[in-house]
Amino acid sequence: MKHRIVVLGAGYAGAYAAGILARRLSSADVEITVVNPVPDFVERMRLHQLAAGQDLAVRGLADVFAGTGVRLHLARVTGVDPVRGTVAVTGENGDRELAYDTLVHALGSAAARHDVPGVAEYAFDVAGRPSALRLRERLSRLGAGGTVLVVGEGLTGIETATELAESRPDLSVALAARGEPGAWLSPGSRRHLRRAFDRLGITVHEHTRVEAVEPTRAFTVGGMALPADVTVWSAGFAVHPVAAAGGLEVTGTGRIVVDRTMRSVSHPEVYAVGDCAHAIGDNGRPLPMSCASAGFTATQATAAIIARLTGAEVPTTGLKYHGNHISLGRRDGIFQMVDGDVRPKAWYLGGRTAARFKAGVLMGAGFGIAHPTFGVPQRRHRLAAAAGAPDRTGARAAA
Repeated sequence: MKHRIVVLGAGYAGAYAAGILARRLSSADVEITVVNPVPDFVERMRLHQLAAGQDLAVRGLADVFAGTGVRLHLARVTGVDPVRGTVAVTGENGDRELAYDTLVHALGSAAARHDVPGVAEYAFDVAGRPSALRLRERLSRLGAGGTVLVVGEGLTGIETATELAESRPDLSVALAARGEPGAWLSPGSRRHLRRAFDRLGITVHEHTRVEAVEPTRAFTVGGMALPADVTVWSAGFAVHPVAAAGGLEVTGTGRIVVDRTMRSVSHPEVYAVGDCAHAIGDNGRPLPMSCASAGFTATQATAAIIARLTGAEVPTTGLKYHGNHISLGRRDGIFQMVDGDVRPKAWYLGGRTAARFKAGVLMGAGFGIAHPTFGVPQRRHRLAAAAGAPDRTGARAAA
């Protein structure tokens, strides 16, 4: 019987992991299935552009995995049972269970609402393609002089506010920040960011926490009402609750606790990659939710899975976070390097050069997904004799 590998999610981490595993492991020994709710790869790092009215290239996952042997199962994950080694899914053909021997959990994250009243009913977000398209449609009906409030001072909030302000100069765009936008940047980068806000006419409300959202306004903790025909919620992300519900060891925020090889510390047949993994980087700190982290964790997980299944020594790959790429519209940006302690270096890249650099990074990530086995050695490894189905009564013997 073939060793069954099931990959949950086909975002940056999941699609990349599935492609690498298919290229490196023999199809005579391994069966790889990817579970994803939609048939297309969602370029999440560009969703603020989609919301602002720009059209993005659509990459069908069937085309992405063509010729790799990867099976694509279009369904939504509703449960994981790591004791039985099954995943519950629901799709067009109803509910079913998929059995696995190795599971790669790559379900990513969604917008965190923080139980703020009105967010679920009235706010928009750019954490997924459907929600970004909903925001796009709402903005298309918003006339000149309309007000847009972006809540959140992180990368998503900054990129969304600047993209909307540049694309729709007829709108009044504001940013509500709990602290200072870009507080983690170097002084030079922060000055550059402030100049970009001024140039684009963005009003910044610093040290402002939104505690309620209504159809045409938002209220702060201090009782101030901020006008908002459209509120865009970008105040953090939350992971899928299925891992915690299934009994996997997770952090307080629901991220799966993994070892250095991205293997669940509680269930050794489960690996976590991308936003849903609580992975400790080379500097001893948790990796942030980001596309870069998705690549780092997927590379480590696939290397470990291949090694363990083929009886090779398990390698460790780099888990070093290098810095932030921030888009400030289509013609401006910031590239901020950080040191080993994630402190910003004094040097930064800004302006059109940084914007082109960010565009290049996005193109590279898109190419990597569209060609998941590009540059990977063509030799497909056979599984070791001991790498069959795991013993569900305990951890796999060959760790």
